[in-house]
Amino acid sequence: MKFKSLLLTFSAFLVALVANGQIMEPVSWKQATVDNGDGYYLLQMTATIEQPFHMYDMGPYQDGPNPTTVTVTDTPGVELVDGIVASVEPKRKFDDGFGMEIGYFENSVTFSQRVKVTSADPVTLKINIEWQSCDDETCLPPTDEDFIFKLAGVEGGETIEATPAKASPETVVADEPAEVRQLKRESTLWSTIIAAILWGFAALLTPCVFPMVPMTVSFFMKSSGSKSRGRFMASFYGLSIIALYTLPIAIIIMVTYIAGGDAVTADIFNWLSTHWIPNIIFFFTFMIFAASFLGAFEIVLPSSLVNKSDAKADKGGLVGVFFMALTLVLVSFSCTGPIVGSILVQSTQGAIWEPIVTMLVFSAAFALPFTLFAFFPSLLKNLPKSGGWLNSVKVVLGFIELALGLKFLSVADQTYHWGILDREVYIALWIVIFSMLGFYLLGKLRFSHDSEEPYIKVKKLILAIITFAFVVYLIPGMFGAPLKALSGYLPPMHTHDFNLMEARGNVGVASGDSEARGKKYSDFLHMPHGLNGFFDYEEGMAYARKVGKPVILDFSGHGCVNCREMEANVWSDKEVLRILNDEYVIISLYVDDKKELPESEWITLPNGKVLKTLGKINANFQTTRFGVNGQPYYILLDNDGKELGQPRGYNLNVQEYINFLNEGVAKYKSR
Repeated sequence: MKFKSLLLTFSAFLVALVANGQIMEPVSWKQATVDNGDGYYLLQMTATIEQPFHMYDMGPYQDGPNPTTVTVTDTPGVELVDGIVASVEPKRKFDDGFGMEIGYFENSVTFSQRVKVTSADPVTLKINIEWQSCDDETCLPPTDEDFIFKLAGVEGGETIEATPAKASPETVVADEPAEVRQLKRESTLWSTIIAAILWGFAALLTPCVFPMVPMTVSFFMKSSGSKSRGRFMASFYGLSIIALYTLPIAIIIMVTYIAGGDAVTADIFNWLSTHWIPNIIFFFTFMIFAASFLGAFEIVLPSSLVNKSDAKADKGGLVGVFFMALTLVLVSFSCTGPIVGSILVQSTQGAIWEPIVTMLVFSAAFALPFTLFAFFPSLLKNLPKSGGWLNSVKVVLGFIELALGLKFLSVADQTYHWGILDREVYIALWIVIFSMLGFYLLGKLRFSHDSEEPYIKVKKLILAIITFAFVVYLIPGMFGAPLKALSGYLPPMHTHDFNLMEARGNVGVASGDSEARGKKYSDFLHMPHGLNGFFDYEEGMAYARKVGKPVILDFSGHGCVNCREMEANVWSDKEVLRILNDEYVIISLYVDDKKELPESEWITLPNGKVLKTLGKINANFQTTRFGVNGQPYYILLDNDGKELGQPRGYNLNVQEYINFLNEGVAKYKSR
């Protein structure tokens, strides 16, 4: 197999020479040194790979392609901290030529090596990288390059004759286990799909959408032709509705992606989900939509636009069907606009593709009833008549919008530490909002467009019972109850001014060595459940070395719903609390905190960008050191910074989390 690999590479190189002459190396390199202080440096080597070439990942491969190898020269006065870390996860595919799955990097990748200088004298460290570039038809011979890093000595350091560093060829690319990534992906996607479907069907029951059903039936009953043609036109009608909702969002996202790639698109959505400007805009948008649903005013498009579309719908054929769909979308905007805006805003909290999936599923659910009535016009006789019940649906949606909008104000409040929407204030507002909704369902509240009802219908009574039961569930939260079912949407427990449950000893709170409480950033960051811990990596690692304990590194975020759910449903378990408190040093790093640090703590990236806030610095540390950018993300380390097994992401299985922690302790003790 080795001969086959060598033969394939050599043959491809000869073909390239004959066909094109000498091919220039498609990989160019830049190096950078980041001084982290106290003798610690981050050495970075960035490869820019020209299309259509790629370079193999770091393997290793037996009888396979030549992997990228990084060799650090033994240098007195320099200690390596962990191994080489790649900034991105390699793409993977099965290669028929080698008969195995291989990984490769495209476009750009940065290899980072963290070191500590122990010498009082300046030192020079050499790192060699060997790689091979290939495209779909050609592989160039392996190439290598030396990188020379000149590092300053440290005060109080040892002489240059200090013990040589033990260079490690090990490559560390932190990655979530596949099952964890799949669980997170499926959980987020399915929750988005279910919410979008419910909103899609709810939109049908609003006053400006429901009356469009008879118009749809009338339009298709007037159309002449065979049944097969009629059904084709009905299908085209439904697809047109879906396209009119989905394509604009998809085009905007794809243009952003093509212009800037994954990183730029992810940065945009990260900014949307954590920065105070979009969150405040989203908050007021929800409030305006809620006011519209409650009857204060209507959000409508210009009548001239609607009239032009309606006129073109009379032309017939596919053009007429399309403009009939456009007329439906425009006329129903005053009701679907708030719903579309709401679910799109919520979807920015997730993955880059979620807005497209959200709109696709919402529009499909919204279009389905209209398509069915276009297929089978006789179904119209089974529909309830229009009336006051349509306005009731709209008002109920208004109350829900009012409650959901508070989440965005809460994210901005937590991220920037304003302190205006603490947990009990948030819960109090929800109690009032849903109590008013319950009284509305019972007929005790009426709005201007509501018709008077002589008695309460059974359906409204059932909804009122469910609403008041939810209010009863919320009330203990005012006194410190965890309300685990809502943990992802409520502000964290540490924002609660008075916890009656804790004061009476009804809530298990961890206790431990007071020295295990971080000094840096503890004035505005807090651990859940009374745990002690640190919010600065170096401070936490220093304490771990002092007490001889392993570390659990917790990458979290103020706007991270899954982080709050993990804390409320997993970290609250008594056994998990005991292990965290007794066996580990906790270091929580918030990746979205907007606190600007002193200039001495700023970090300058190789591209010249300066990171000034705590969140950006922590996020950069997560991506450059561990190669991931998702939260929550838990990494077990020994007190020298070496990993103790596979990291773990979002998973609410308590027993698996206990096993994860215990395995880390066992590996630490067996070193």
